Amino acid sequence: MGGALTVDSKMDRLVEELVARRIRLRQALVEFERKFISLVLKEHNGNCTRAARQLGIHRNTLLNKMHKGR
Repeated sequence: MGGALTVDSKMDRLVEELVARRIRLRQALVEFERKFISLVLKEHNGNCTRAARQLGIHRNTLLNKMHKGR
């Protein structure tokens, strides 16, 4: 459970920074999703099927998100 507190506090600081910088919610969500997907893909050496499974989304959804982010 100690890990959850660390994640929560890091998330709180990130959100506070985004709000202070007046980043719009949509842009924050798009950037978070892009980086999250990128990291999971890297962990799976670019294997979209395995990355999508870990993300809990369909492979086609992952591919669409990847193409939309370009």
